[in-house]
Amino acid sequence: MDVAKVENVTRVFRIGKVETAALRGVNLTVESGEFTALVGPSGSGKTTLLQLIGCLDQPTSGRVYINGKDVSKLSRNQRADVRRGALGFIFQFFALIPTLTAYENIEMPLLLAGEKASARKARVTELLDAVGLSDRAGNRPDQLSGGQQQRVAIARALATRPSLILADEPTANLDTPNGQQVMEIMTRLNQETGVTFVFATHDPRVIKYAHRVVTLRDGCVVETAGEEKIAAGV
Repeated sequence: MDVAKVENVTRVFRIGKVETAALRGVNLTVESGEFTALVGPSGSGKTTLLQLIGCLDQPTSGRVYINGKDVSKLSRNQRADVRRGALGFIFQFFALIPTLTAYENIEMPLLLAGEKASARKARVTELLDAVGLSDRAGNRPDQLSGGQQQRVAIARALATRPSLILADEPTANLDTPNGQQVMEIMTRLNQETGVTFVFATHDPRVIKYAHRVVTLRDGCVVETAGEEKIAAGV
């Protein structure tokens, strides 16, 4: 089953009279359960593609589908509904609410979704355990290390049981041990829950965990390597 599908997508940014094409006729299909890396040099279009799949932006032309639904021309509110129902996000700079505890940050999407208190407590407790932070539930972000903050962000992304999680440079602000731990947690959760992960990165530490690598250059997909090619080092 396709979780996300991008058909002949172009994204052009206009500043005054100057136009810049960030994506040029991109086609990509992401199947349920994939653990996929988008790679390429700075300016290749990785983040733009993530934003389109994540309903944070709209294509200039072409179509984007999430769980079979065309989201290309939806209104801002309609795209927000898709994000709340189907998508989770992990950002480079964690994007936690500084005044809330780890528990409260993870609980926030469930509050917005109208979950009952008992269901929220059970889900947050489950996720804190899954990312190894049960003993840090009452800590605010400034009381956590960078790696711990990103683990809270992973748990928050999973809170509403989305079908697809999008991560933009999830290890960029972490040292090697913490980056490795974050990737191992994401890999385990992908295997245990079946949730699909698509992440943009230029970090070799992250790329090696991917089951599929999609390379972008100058706004175009130039190569896709599946598990067999990756294992063979192609």
